[in-house]
Amino acid sequence: MKPALIISACLLGNPCRYDGKSVKKIDVSELSEKYRLIPVCPEVDGGLPTPRTPSERIGEKVLMRDGRDVTENYRRGAEKTLEAALLSGAKAALLKSRSPSCGKGKIYDGSFSGALTDRDGVTAELLLSHGIDVYGEEELSKLL
Repeated sequence: MKPALIISACLLGNPCRYDGKSVKKIDVSELSEKYRLIPVCPEVDGGLPTPRTPSERIGEKVLMRDGRDVTENYRRGAEKTLEAALLSGAKAALLKSRSPSCGKGKIYDGSFSGALTDRDGVTAELLLSHGIDVYGEEELSKLL
């Protein structure tokens, strides 16, 4: 059986991003030959609608541009993603870069200006803390 790989659903073409669009920029055919893909959208799984007001991580909170605190939605979605990883036996995840949920290494800085900061999103941080390798979509070649 192929190993499981957690993957952001928006990378597979699911229109679940904050703006109701997908970001299918990767060819998953090679990826699906090597892995059993487990699609997730932590933001939707955490109870947020699509489309939704953009959110960014500010300190330990995640706030929407209009100031609403959606930290608990992000935490709940991260926990559901971790549960999916543990149940499927996934040792790695391919997640949407720069997202306040899925981003690894660099995410938007909380100013809603497009500026980036060195930090992980809520889900990426939780997966990494449980020993699950996390890759951004620009790191696809590392999984192949």
